[in-house]
Amino acid sequence: MSPDRKASVTITVDGRELTISNLDKVLYPATGFTKGDMIDYYAKVAEVMLPHVRDRPMTMKRFPDGADGPSFFEKHTPAHPPTWLRHVSVPTTRDDSAVDYSVVSDLPTLLWAANLATIEFHVPLWHVGRRRTLPGPPDHMVFDLDPGEGTTIVECCTVARHIVDALAAQGLACFAKTSGSKGLQLYAPLHGGTSWERSRDRTHQVALQLERHHPDLVVSTMQKSRRRNRALIDCSQNHPAKTTVAAYSLRARSEPMVSTPVTWDEVHRCEESGDPTLLRFTAPEVLDRIEQKGDLFAPVSGHR
Repeated sequence: MSPDRKASVTITVDGRELTISNLDKVLYPATGFTKGDMIDYYAKVAEVMLPHVRDRPMTMKRFPDGADGPSFFEKHTPAHPPTWLRHVSVPTTRDDSAVDYSVVSDLPTLLWAANLATIEFHVPLWHVGRRRTLPGPPDHMVFDLDPGEGTTIVECCTVARHIVDALAAQGLACFAKTSGSKGLQLYAPLHGGTSWERSRDRTHQVALQLERHHPDLVVSTMQKSRRRNRALIDCSQNHPAKTTVAAYSLRARSEPMVSTPVTWDEVHRCEESGDPTLLRFTAPEVLDRIEQKGDLFAPVSGHR
């Protein structure tokens, strides 16, 4: 690879021409993981990642100076995009304005975004499809489990077990992935016609029920003073304007950690062992997992 950090190269991906640059720039100083390594990861993970972001307006979290540097969320399609880039105008929920989002539907777009130093990909719980009215209805409900001070993902695993039981009583399946940071995220696919109001009400009711039954473990409000030694069930992402980190997205941490789909056996093993490192996965480890297990999040990817 060229030692010139400003060097660029033009490549063709699935018939689309891309210019990529600064491949040797280190994005994760603690490990030496470079921009070239990141683009290579996204190229290899694309087959299982794309079904989870395809047809969804994309919010890019960009880190021009690497994971340790300043970052910014970019919702609007950047200036001078490729002519082949798909984008969609989505009205805001606050006024009469709209946001022109990029849509990641294929490998060239995924690599184009990665070349912009997009470490993290965030998408909403709804997809565009052929709808004339946007945003669309939710495809999933999500429970974002965030450990408070004094807790780890281990306590989140205990909370997750209770949520699974509560949803099973409603006839809903539930699938887990790590946030790629400290917590755990649970997705429950919805089956046709569920409104945002109904989705939010269902998640809030589950959170409040568990808070009542397990007050020493669960909190359902963002108030920091109440979160010590408890895991927060954050239901706020169940809103058309909100996004969650996509399955298989990298996270900007000291290492190239990944938001990783996990099995319930792995969740239970983490809970029983008390070892939070059992649910920490780096990019190379995730690629190995895909070889062995395939896409554990496949049941979540279908549009409903």
